[in-house]
Amino acid sequence: MLILSSAAVALAVAGCEKPKPRPGQPGQATPAATAPAGPASERPGPARWNAQTGAFELNGKPVKTIKQWTFDNATDGFTMGGGVLGLEPGGGLHVTDQRFDPMVLSPKGLQVNGARNPIVLVRLTRRKAGGLWSGVLYYATTQHGTAEQFIGLPLDRKDPAVNETVTLVYNMAKPAAGGDDWTNSTIDQLRFDPDDQLGGEFVIHQVAIGENPDPAAPLGPPAPAPAPTPAH
Repeated sequence: MLILSSAAVALAVAGCEKPKPRPGQPGQATPAATAPAGPASERPGPARWNAQTGAFELNGKPVKTIKQWTFDNATDGFTMGGGVLGLEPGGGLHVTDQRFDPMVLSPKGLQVNGARNPIVLVRLTRRKAGGLWSGVLYYATTQHGTAEQFIGLPLDRKDPAVNETVTLVYNMAKPAAGGDDWTNSTIDQLRFDPDDQLGGEFVIHQVAIGENPDPAAPLGPPAPAPAPTPAH
């Protein structure tokens, strides 16, 4: 289990802190889920983890990933600022938010071609409600560090309920802020903010960066099932 001192966190994210988004701005936080824990459930969406193949699928098609982390008995180089990062029994990163604005950081030096790999996927389960759900994805390139000017938001902005598993889909070809910076850059590092306040706990099961298997298909939550036809 990795615990970062406040001095170490300051060095790790120097120049990367963001001002809190104001209401109506991209990246605005939403209240955290407060539902009691119940049977584990997985929210349907455009992306899913295929346990048999050990890979993500998007709109029913396999995602060709340039980077994929599954955290099988290792943190895979991920670190955390503002909280405690450990290993979940059975696999995954256990994230405990202990300070305002906690952040999970990937290894540096990813060397990812942003133009070819605009999709970022984060599959997680909320274990305990915290203050404010964020879900904002930051990134650093070979030209700049993480900043509010360069962020992605998940297609599904609904905060996870306690004990609910979701796969967050970030289409960085159309980010919340940054324009075409991702697609014109070499991506060096990811930063994921689960909550904007302390108290929350999550398990991050998998993280991946990859290609969009079907760029022509719309990305978004699945359409609701049609209502049953009344019997006559």
